[in-house]
Amino acid sequence: MVTGLVLIRLSSGREKLTMAKLKEIKGVSHLSAVFGRWDLVADIEAADLTMMTNVVVGKIRAVPGVYSTETLVTTSI
Repeated sequence: MVTGLVLIRLSSGREKLTMAKLKEIKGVSHLSAVFGRWDLVADIEAADLTMMTNVVVGKIRAVPGVYSTETLVTTSI
């Protein structure tokens, strides 16, 4: 299992619709609204890095209203 955080910047005016679409994505386990340079943080889970890439690039970035993302792959210490 691979987990990560996806920092998401949204296009202005589409926040509610975009958040609703992001919550429906399989692999997004939690979504938090934040203040600052980023608008949302999505906790994601995937079987491996290839699947994580598919979630971020193929699903999250494909949602209308997502302006940009940065992915942080997490690990247990």
